[in-house]
Amino acid sequence: MTLGIALLALSCCESASDKPVYLDEKKPLELRVEDALSRMTLEEKVKVLHAQSKFSSAGVPRLGIPDLWCTDGPHGIRPEVLWDKWRQAGWTNDSCVAFPALTCLAATWSEEMSALYGKSIGEEARYREKDVLLGPGVNIYRTPLNGRNFEYMGEDPCLASVMVVPYIQEVQKNGVAVCVKHYALNNQESLRHEYDAVVDDRTLNEIYLPAFKAAVQQGGAWSIMGSYNLYKGQHVCHNQYLLNDILKGEWGFDGAVISDWGGCHDTDEAITNGLDLEFGTWTDGLTMGATNGYDAYHLAHAYLERLRDGRASEEVLNDKVRRVLRLNFRTAMRSDKPYGSLCSPEHYEAARRIGGEGIVLLKNEGGLLPVKADAKKILVVGENAIKMMTVGGGSSSLKVQREVSPLDGIRAAAPAGVQVVYERGYVGDVSGSYNGVVTGQDLSESRSSAQLIADACSQAADADVVIFVGGLNKAAHQDCEDSDRYGLELPYGQDAVIKALAAVNPSLAVVIVSGNAVAMPWVEDVNAIVEAWYGGSEAGNAIADVLFGKVNPSGKLPFTFPIRLEDNGAHALGAYDPKATEAHYSEGIFVGYRWAQKHGIKPLFAFGHGLSYTAFEYSNPKAKRSVMRADGTLKMSVTVTNTGELAGKEVVQLYIKDVEASLERPEMELKAFRKIALEPGESKVVEFVVTPDMLKFYDPAKGDWVLEPGRFVACIGASSEDIRHRIGFEVK
Repeated sequence: MTLGIALLALSCCESASDKPVYLDEKKPLELRVEDALSRMTLEEKVKVLHAQSKFSSAGVPRLGIPDLWCTDGPHGIRPEVLWDKWRQAGWTNDSCVAFPALTCLAATWSEEMSALYGKSIGEEARYREKDVLLGPGVNIYRTPLNGRNFEYMGEDPCLASVMVVPYIQEVQKNGVAVCVKHYALNNQESLRHEYDAVVDDRTLNEIYLPAFKAAVQQGGAWSIMGSYNLYKGQHVCHNQYLLNDILKGEWGFDGAVISDWGGCHDTDEAITNGLDLEFGTWTDGLTMGATNGYDAYHLAHAYLERLRDGRASEEVLNDKVRRVLRLNFRTAMRSDKPYGSLCSPEHYEAARRIGGEGIVLLKNEGGLLPVKADAKKILVVGENAIKMMTVGGGSSSLKVQREVSPLDGIRAAAPAGVQVVYERGYVGDVSGSYNGVVTGQDLSESRSSAQLIADACSQAADADVVIFVGGLNKAAHQDCEDSDRYGLELPYGQDAVIKALAAVNPSLAVVIVSGNAVAMPWVEDVNAIVEAWYGGSEAGNAIADVLFGKVNPSGKLPFTFPIRLEDNGAHALGAYDPKATEAHYSEGIFVGYRWAQKHGIKPLFAFGHGLSYTAFEYSNPKAKRSVMRADGTLKMSVTVTNTGELAGKEVVQLYIKDVEASLERPEMELKAFRKIALEPGESKVVEFVVTPDMLKFYDPAKGDWVLEPGRFVACIGASSEDIRHRIGFEVK
């Protein structure tokens, strides 16, 4: 029921002079919520707490309160599905723009790009009349095998915390709620419904909760999604400590906690342990012996029975209903929402800009890239140059209006007269459908692996440049929901293809399409390597923009690329076991670059690494003073100069080292960053303000954050392994 229809129906019962408080949007939100709550029956209160279809929950028609409609994200608006099934409904007007995966957004290190992303996807959700966008995801990149890492924002809590806020704010300006997920400790897909995350309090607070806290307290998120896994023996969709004590207690979250689909398992825990809206527990009510299978949800008839016989408290019920009403009044009941837009030129341009700014130039020896203007023949090799990547991968799978492949993007960008030749090189995943959305691509291949390599090498022999486009895809056990990768290596024999091409032609650029780090045993054999991520609808154009120099690459890695899987902390300690029902986070706070620096491990490519077609010089590091009061701040700055011949962007990163502490701390930790644009020869002064919160660590013995006086070092650089200047200071 739309708001307009609901209000029209209500007008038959109430005159304008008798307008209820809850319908008056000029009244304070809490006053409206309390008024609506006072008018609801017990049955109506329970009815709004659980799904009525695959993606909607009921409103209160009698009061003119409309239903709430959710949609999967966070990279685009999912096509409409049937009322009670996952399969698409067959609409012809529900195609969308696919935006780059959130790993790509994180790789921009740009709050401006995050805001543009949120604005654009929020407008698409609003046009489709969705009230809740199920995203963004901010779970920490703990292991490169996690199949869902591509939906998240990297390994560092500071980076994820900063990047998630503009996304949330811009989405919600459209009257569409974000549902930040998956809260919390959903760091693997293996046994995701069964594993109990065993994490110490310090690690929980320093690594895995900060991005969610920022989403709530800085972003103002209106809803949060509980994760599938367990913590302290309770499923996180109804978890006393995480939901009631921390989220709603310590952080003051006033929105609604929504279960992940099928994440609710126990009626009594669902009632008491913080869940507000239950989705997906059963999906086929017609075979359950009930008139309406949704009445069999934990927060449905079972809850109503407990309320009627006194086993459940109406006070707890009212808190849940208040939260759902707040969500409804902020979204479905809001009358001043913008109209939104779908598949607009502006959204395609946004997707292309974000994709181009997130692409990371990992290596570029000899200046192979950008492709030289005098190139006459370009050979493109690899299945990922032609395969659609917007279909598959789980709940983020989309139905797009169009998707530009890397090959098509390269062909469109190549100057007139340049011959662009394509060879398959390898055969990977030839499927092309998900929940009824079909790519329509015929990726069948009759040639053998040996023949595919021979044909590619034959064409490479006289090419001016060879561009290999490979990596992972959205198939099971690659970058895909509900399954983890088997290993760090590239699948489908791609290493052999790359080595063969490098032996024939040294002018080889490797473009990796993935949401995860991959092993590169051929890293010394190729001159250029690009991490392109999943770029969405404009993937091919964004890749071509970087390869041909229309866009100067400025992306930085949001997670570490290890040389070997054992260089990752969880794997070095045997703390990742896809078959275990307990996940022991034995590496503690030493995730990603923290682990590598603690053990002196050289990464393949470091966290924060990313090259440019120009060069940047850091000079004149300054601190306003050498002593900082524990209740004060300290300003510091560095001058950055573009010493090359092209305009470019640089991400200036601030890490803090605690020289001596009562508890072991990482060698250094990211605490702030700034992305700046510089013309050739231009200089800018980049300023940072060091605050007490940046210097604190969580002391589990005290159950609180602690700042200890002593010596600290501010490390300013271009990556976690490329520190240009250090500024010492003391806290008193």
